[in-house]
Amino acid sequence: MNTSSRTLSPRRRGTGLAIAATVCAVTLLTGCDGDSGGTSAPVSPTGSASAAPAAPAPATTSAGPAVPADKAFDPDKALAAASKKPYAANLTITTEADDLSGALTTSGRVNLNGPFTGRMEMKSAEPGPTMETVTTADATYVRKRGAAGAEWTKRPRTTGGNLASYEGYAKLLLGTGPSARKGMENQGGVATYHLSGYLTLEQIASVDPRTYTSMKAKGVSGFACDQWIDSQGRTIRFEQRFVMHGVQAANKATFGAFGPAEEFTAPTGG
Repeated sequence: MNTSSRTLSPRRRGTGLAIAATVCAVTLLTGCDGDSGGTSAPVSPTGSASAAPAAPAPATTSAGPAVPADKAFDPDKALAAASKKPYAANLTITTEADDLSGALTTSGRVNLNGPFTGRMEMKSAEPGPTMETVTTADATYVRKRGAAGAEWTKRPRTTGGNLASYEGYAKLLLGTGPSARKGMENQGGVATYHLSGYLTLEQIASVDPRTYTSMKAKGVSGFACDQWIDSQGRTIRFEQRFVMHGVQAANKATFGAFGPAEEFTAPTGG
């Protein structure tokens, strides 16, 4: 998407922020229902959406230094050998819409490759409270930090309260053919394999019927995405681009600081 700076009308800018908020929230709520190694799609946009199949602008790539030949790997083999054991990672998701780069940023520490737990915060580019969530094994706690009388509210977990697995997306991209294989790239000092392509709604149905049903009802025909995986089959970076209400929008996620799965407990005070 075009991230050049320009002045937007209040109505257009409001539309962009609304889309950003909706999409980023759904990113954290779409999941694999607690199945390790699930194949749910990262995002199911809500609200009316354009069905335009035209490919959005390509991903912005900052590959950095070339990857040494001895660090190169086959993405098919990396995914096939990927561990099914849960692990923890830092996660940052930036949602952009209608030239509003960084309109909404969600970041924190989460457990992946199993039932989702973690602590995240969501910040808008505009001044205002920060939304915080803590997801434990049996509940989700939410509060608006910075708002008057902000307190934690406990909510029961739902079957959709997990972060999506990105493994299914990588396999779908590989299945689109040789054009999806963009080769080795350096991402923040990590040797990664770059996958890229446009996935139709029918392709998504093969790995996530729920997302297929939701997106079809809203007129979405598919979206373009880029994905960078490491030699262990873990996603290091993911970008998804689509059109909603005639507005170009994108989700950009980065993962890092991988380690053993961690325990997240109910918050107490701060």
